[in-house]
Amino acid sequence: MIQVAPSILSADFGNLGRDVEAICSAGCDLVHVDVMDGHFVPNLTIGPVVVSSVAKCATKPLDIHLMVENNTFFVDLFAPLKPKYISFHIEEEKHPHRLIQHIRSLGIKPAIVLNPHTRPESVEYLLEELDMVLLMSVNPGFGGQSFIESVIPKATRLNEMRNILNPNCLIEVDGGVNDKNIHRLKEAGVDVVVAGSYVFKHASKKEAIESLQI
Repeated sequence: MIQVAPSILSADFGNLGRDVEAICSAGCDLVHVDVMDGHFVPNLTIGPVVVSSVAKCATKPLDIHLMVENNTFFVDLFAPLKPKYISFHIEEEKHPHRLIQHIRSLGIKPAIVLNPHTRPESVEYLLEELDMVLLMSVNPGFGGQSFIESVIPKATRLNEMRNILNPNCLIEVDGGVNDKNIHRLKEAGVDVVVAGSYVFKHASKKEAIESLQI
């Protein structure tokens, strides 16, 4: 069954604790946290003080997605919150293998993110070291964007690679996910989906999450 990680980027930040508790009660598998620094992407989101409050409200593990420059600094900043996953963008990291080892040494599962234009082959020699690869199906930086269809063949190719090199490595997709494309994502081998607007704007968060857990 596909795991669902609602992105709190689409939550009501005036009632963030309430919304985090709501998605956990509704049966999500992970709580996805988008960290943006205003440099790697043209947006600025939240830091460890706010995420610490999210962690206290969440009854499901945190999945922290770094969209930042200076990845190691941000990994060390968020590591004390003990998320299940920390993911960083391959496009921004000069020493990805070193950073993967560092994240794992902190007791956190390392993951790498690929922007829409980045080929899955870019992580071929890192797959054996990873717990997850996150494929962006929108351009990073803002919520509510439309799904980029080319992520489907990209996920299929990545699935072929991981089945050979590291069958335990999960494939996650983030951006524009809904009940209209979830079946094709599953067929492509996707294990985890990030859904922000679809979950938080739905009349029933429980129904929205369950519609993706196929």
